[in-house]
Amino acid sequence: MKTRVLLAALAFVSLNAAAQTPALKTGIDKANMDLTVKPGDDFYEYADGGWLKSHPLDAQHPMNGAFVDLEEQNNDRIRDLVKEYAEKKMPQGTVGQKIGSLYRLYMDSVARNKMGYQPIKPMLDRVEACKTRQQLFQLMYELDPMGYGTLPVGFGLDVDPTNADKYMFSAGQGGLSLDPEYYTHPNEQQKAVVEANKAMKKDFFKMVGFSDAVAEKKMQAVWAFQSKIAPVFYDQNKQRDPMANIHKMSWAQFMKTFPEVDWTTYCKISGYPNDIDTINVGQPEPISATLKALKTTDLFTLKAVLENSIIGSSASILSDAFNDRVFKYRQTVYGVKEQQPRWKRGVNFIQGLLGESIGKLYAAKYFPASAKERATKMIKDLQDAFAERIEANTWMTPATKAKAIEKLRAMIINVGYPDKWEDLEKYVEIDENKSIRANYDIISKALIKASIEKHWKKPVDKTIMDMYPQTVNACYDPQKNSINFPAAILQPPFFDADAEDAANYGAIGTVIGHEMSHGFDDQGCQFDKDGNLANWWTAEDKANYDKRTKVLADWFSQQEAVPGLKVDGNKTLGENIGDNGGLHVAYLAFQNAMKQHPLETRDGFTPNQRFFLAYGRIWASNIAPQFIAYIVNSDVHSPNRQRVNAALPMIDEWYDAFNIKAGDKLFVPAEKRAHIW
Repeated sequence: MKTRVLLAALAFVSLNAAAQTPALKTGIDKANMDLTVKPGDDFYEYADGGWLKSHPLDAQHPMNGAFVDLEEQNNDRIRDLVKEYAEKKMPQGTVGQKIGSLYRLYMDSVARNKMGYQPIKPMLDRVEACKTRQQLFQLMYELDPMGYGTLPVGFGLDVDPTNADKYMFSAGQGGLSLDPEYYTHPNEQQKAVVEANKAMKKDFFKMVGFSDAVAEKKMQAVWAFQSKIAPVFYDQNKQRDPMANIHKMSWAQFMKTFPEVDWTTYCKISGYPNDIDTINVGQPEPISATLKALKTTDLFTLKAVLENSIIGSSASILSDAFNDRVFKYRQTVYGVKEQQPRWKRGVNFIQGLLGESIGKLYAAKYFPASAKERATKMIKDLQDAFAERIEANTWMTPATKAKAIEKLRAMIINVGYPDKWEDLEKYVEIDENKSIRANYDIISKALIKASIEKHWKKPVDKTIMDMYPQTVNACYDPQKNSINFPAAILQPPFFDADAEDAANYGAIGTVIGHEMSHGFDDQGCQFDKDGNLANWWTAEDKANYDKRTKVLADWFSQQEAVPGLKVDGNKTLGENIGDNGGLHVAYLAFQNAMKQHPLETRDGFTPNQRFFLAYGRIWASNIAPQFIAYIVNSDVHSPNRQRVNAALPMIDEWYDAFNIKAGDKLFVPAEKRAHIW
């Protein structure tokens, strides 16, 4: 589940490390369940109904549950690490000085409120002083690498999609405030977000000194510009198609195809190399439409577009007034009621700039090498079960099965923290005599320089971990064929060393299997064992695969998340395949474990029932209706309730465990279930 919310988890110890004893906890608490509900009618309520009633949503979060609990624990830990340096002066240039200085700058609300929007006023004044389009474009080139997002095209160093051993540059669509669907055919929930976004834009313009009338005019100009280009943009479903987002061309051809930007000047200012030979243009039509619109729009609109980027990219590091206005917008989008305390926002901000530095401290304190070794062993046990599933399936030919298992066995496993650190943050310097925004200007360019020096013209190191150790998340990277489990996710509530196999395989096992399954979801299956976008399927096998995944896509598209809003089964297909595969793989691994350490019925539930109850439990969460709508509208994951009530009816073993029969509300005939991995 790369880049995306609520990913998979793992465990501290190998579940086969010791024989099961009655002393091990089942993880079952009937107070968390609602036994008045039939499991075949609403398994989410059956497994979690009591918990949902006893854990109402608080004011600071749009959702609660296991992930949020761990995130809160993590915030406390990182705050303590940061404060250790923030409360004392450290030698200039040391990691401690950088962390402490950045935290002090963020927490000094008195100074920030006194400055107001002054940190960005020089940039806004420069926009206002421009008299020609050429001057505005030159300013756009200068401000973009400083982190203002003024170039409405994504541009930077990336990995070659068809040769994953090599770095290359890429360009992609940009310039919108929201996903293109919010402009082209918004549903009712999206319309509310649109109005809130427009209102925030207008208020931002007023907060930097423009009159109400001028602010309104500028906001409307920005929105009209974005609305003009949005229809050409690749929507969220098309963005998920790897092949649709590859358009390689020579650098000379790129400059000729998109002449509106002086790319030579832009690269020189940004610190990009002068020997770029090939570039992948992810979405050429939107880029062309955006740049043509920039080149032909009136100067008032062009200035408003640049000003909007400057303010929007800086709001979170300006005064409380700007932070509060951003929070007001989040209230509409996410349904959250209360702003998080400043220290939490400060911790999150620091991690955005010094994430690896924080990660080194976090891993050293909270994740010993022994835990890394034991967790790696457990993942390999799940790999064995996945290989069994592949061998046993009836729809793949032997040749394709062999390639699938080869890819599975080639997966790079990153656990806890990286074996090698990137060390890009040594380029970062923090000056407490400057504002956060001024520091950010310098840091942004320094990190570009660091990345080029570290990677350009050098082979891709696929063992590099894609996430910081303190990240409460996990991911699969198709171009590295790697699964990544940071230290922060490798702890309770996802794994309990005092709990039995049924609890741990049902919780942690399913999410480990989920990440592995991403290597074979509708996107991941298009990459080979080396991370190259290359077909390794026979036509017959791929047709069978697509037929089976379509069952899952169609099924989830029937699920109503909130009244009047259904899940997009195509957009969420990769994650739903991940859950489906994760359940199957973890269940088989659990059965394998019970051959060595049999379990008995306890607390009124069989071992197999306890496995599925554990799965249901990790997704227990109360969620604001606005946030559910946001997930459906803008995320590739299905909401938590559907990850239980729509996922389990596709699993044959779940029917056996709970004696689910025709007539139960969640019942799906066996021939209509998605049998993939």
